[in-house]
Amino acid sequence: MKSLSTLQLFVAPLLCCALAPAALAQLTPDREYYGVGRTIPMTIALPTGVAGEVEVALYQPTGTETAKAAAAAGQVDLAGLFPVLWTTEDPTLFYAQLLVDGKGIGSPVVLSPMQTPNLAQRDSSGRAAFPVLPKKLVTYSGIRAWTDEHVVFSTSLGDMEFRMRPDQAPNTVANFLDLVEGGYYTDIIFHRIIGAKAGRPPFMAQVGDPTGTGSGGPGRFVDLEASKLPHDFGVLSMARTGDPNTNGGQVFVCFSREGTNFLDTQYCSFAEAVSGADVILALEKVKTDAEDRPADPPVLKSARLVPAPPFGTGPEALKRPADPGR
Repeated sequence: MKSLSTLQLFVAPLLCCALAPAALAQLTPDREYYGVGRTIPMTIALPTGVAGEVEVALYQPTGTETAKAAAAAGQVDLAGLFPVLWTTEDPTLFYAQLLVDGKGIGSPVVLSPMQTPNLAQRDSSGRAAFPVLPKKLVTYSGIRAWTDEHVVFSTSLGDMEFRMRPDQAPNTVANFLDLVEGGYYTDIIFHRIIGAKAGRPPFMAQVGDPTGTGSGGPGRFVDLEASKLPHDFGVLSMARTGDPNTNGGQVFVCFSREGTNFLDTQYCSFAEAVSGADVILALEKVKTDAEDRPADPPVLKSARLVPAPPFGTGPEALKRPADPGR
């Protein structure tokens, strides 16, 4: 968020996602982009000593299994295994997971449809809104595929790990992962922190400006996406200016549902913390001046990519711990 008002959060990003396969992934895309109707070549590599019935399962983000097909180590055409990827009339994001004897092996692959973006506009009240595009104007161009990864923020107060939510904001996730992989989040201060004050619930901590002023970014923007992930404790969201389509490199970590629920649909929430609750609470307690600038700013020393666990496994999103003082 920019050093303006509570509602004017600032940031800036890109639309690329050249994601290197996670080190432990066993199902790996041969490339990132696959044009509609074409083959989707991927490689299956079984870990040493792992044997059994090999399958690939296609899951919806909700956890529902859409389809499952037998496979083997080596090259595989995902479009051949799952024709629904090209025949569906309502393209949606899927996760492809390698299974051995029914157990997930390695990180899943995110299969995100490439479609005409629905750009946010401001309504008469100044709020961001998404006009519904006529179906004839929406073009399904193919699939962007990448190995699912988490992001770890190493800060001067400790580490936080975030699970990505490409099902809610695929372009924002792609941009963020690209910035992380490129080392953008290195030695950057949390320049704005708003904890509980004057009876108001705790709000957020903002980071991602290399200048530390609240006005800098990576030199590019990504459009606002219509994420339905509620802003809540540990949720990571994009900061921006008053223009809804100015999301870049600045992000903020939410402190509470009560303090951030008014941001829903107006700012793009795209990830959720799965560890580091103590760090988030420590950020909340940092002393700040009248303009919400920390007297001794915590530092985001680095951000790194780590393999996501197999689909449907791994820790749940953090919940705010009970606070006897509130």
